[in-house]
Amino acid sequence: MFQTLVNAFKNKEVRKKLLITLALLFIYRIGCWLPVPGISAAVSNTVSQDDSLLNLLSSITGGALANGAFLAIGISPYINASIIIQLLTVAIPKLERLSKQGAEGRKQLNKITRFVTLALAIAQSVAITISWANQSGLETGIFRGLLTKTWMVGIFVAVMLIAGSMFTLWLGELITENGMGNGISLLIFVGILSSAGLAIVAKFADAFSGVDTAIWELLGFVLMVILVFGLIVFVDLAERKIPVQYAKQIKGRKQYGGQSTYIPLRVNASGVLPIIFATAIITFPQLIAQMFWPTSAFYAWWVKWLGTGTPIYSVLVGLLILFFCYFYAQIQFNPEEVARNIQQYGGFIPGIRPGKPTYEYLVRISKRITLFGAIYLAFIAIVPSLIFSLVLSDASLVNALSATGMLIVVSVALEFDKQLQSQLMMKHYKGFLK
Repeated sequence: MFQTLVNAFKNKEVRKKLLITLALLFIYRIGCWLPVPGISAAVSNTVSQDDSLLNLLSSITGGALANGAFLAIGISPYINASIIIQLLTVAIPKLERLSKQGAEGRKQLNKITRFVTLALAIAQSVAITISWANQSGLETGIFRGLLTKTWMVGIFVAVMLIAGSMFTLWLGELITENGMGNGISLLIFVGILSSAGLAIVAKFADAFSGVDTAIWELLGFVLMVILVFGLIVFVDLAERKIPVQYAKQIKGRKQYGGQSTYIPLRVNASGVLPIIFATAIITFPQLIAQMFWPTSAFYAWWVKWLGTGTPIYSVLVGLLILFFCYFYAQIQFNPEEVARNIQQYGGFIPGIRPGKPTYEYLVRISKRITLFGAIYLAFIAIVPSLIFSLVLSDASLVNALSATGMLIVVSVALEFDKQLQSQLMMKHYKGFLK
């Protein structure tokens, strides 16, 4: 990957896209440290650490929520909106038709997703502002004493958070259009790495200040991260290759077919989406309760039994991951259509008869691979985080880079590397043809 980056900077057009991407990511990180007037940084940091949901959101944004910054809620409303639209695409025929209408249909779906993002950003901003207000985290008398009431400051803070969320979405779309890679994924990637970097720097500071256990905790953390990274890369690149042989066909004076190919079925075809879907669904009731009933018994009960890190939470997340893996596999891979196309073009899987037997074989293989991928994702989402929390006494290291965060980092990095290589290959062929 490092060699790919070196080659990319040697190409003028690719280098320009990379510099645009870096500049926009730098602007995003500035927004994650730019404080919003009216928010007490000390209280927002304390609330974010104490609340499991806010702590999770803060780790995704690189600590912006704990800082009470302009981009505090970041891209999380867009993630939830994308999840909702993808689920509704299967349930609502009109949305399903839009998804099959090519570029124009995707344009309409993106427009709907933006409106849903705005609605979720409003709800999330209000909920977080109320949470800060309940902990006396809003400061009155800002702007030379113009905002003298807590509700005035609350409205101002909520509007700023909403604007920050939509600005983050705009930055992500700019990166996608003018830069390199998927902008939304890169923003999440940078946020997670920033959280991990801050925690590691703080631990280094503790080690140099004379805390004896700090250096050993840091070494243990780095070792476990390397092991988890290795497992993620190994499984993420793994695939089952189903061989397909095409028979020779003579049409006129030309001969067609006769070659061998394969159908690649990735073990982790759904990527990190099932984990994101499962986490978003199980934390949504907590977000609603935090918004409307922050002092109620229901909210306290939910945080105690179903909050992030509780045993029931882990079990439910694992079951939801299994469900969404199979759900996403049904959308992404259609064995009936693949079997029909193989038969139509005169192909067959060695040892399997064309038609229905091929379809049944593909269904069987797809279910087995999906099951393995689902178990792997559930393991990554639950087990490493539990081991981290048992081995490491410092909660900041545990929360800084969860196994889910590492999975996102690896997936985005591999996808970014593939896009760089494809861009370089395209420029190479353009130069060759000229």
